[in-house]
Amino acid sequence: MTNQLDALDKQILKLIAADARIAFLEVARLCGVSGAAIHQRIQKLTAMGVLKGSQFIIDPEKIGYETCAYIGLNLKNPETFDTVVEELLKIPEVVECHYTTGDFDMFIKIYAKNNHHMLDIIHDKLQPLGLARSESIISFHSAFVRQLPVTQFIDGEK
Repeated sequence: MTNQLDALDKQILKLIAADARIAFLEVARLCGVSGAAIHQRIQKLTAMGVLKGSQFIIDPEKIGYETCAYIGLNLKNPETFDTVVEELLKIPEVVECHYTTGDFDMFIKIYAKNNHHMLDIIHDKLQPLGLARSESIISFHSAFVRQLPVTQFIDGEK
């Protein structure tokens, strides 16, 4: 994939990774090309799947979701993966879902208003999905969350 990216693509990625709200005209000025060229490159990078959109990040705590938990799920019937994922998508408190190796079939991340709400989610929404067992890990605080540093794959740094 990186061999399909030219120097301009890489420069654009560096700039927007550093500041996702940077104006396309500012990116164009810094890259020495037109705004239209930047717009076309962003569309190309999106079509290639390199860029997967942009979003505002909402702090769950600020809107009343004080409990963050990671839950390992073991399914009674692992052949129901697809159905379970469809059902997990219907649970708004589930914000991530991963197929995993190791002790769990799946690993999810949830936000709950408090521990009682978390219990309701597990008991009322997750258990009916056909779980053999689950294991919860509550996160006290996130030390950091970040994107993969773009400069490493662009510059070839290690």
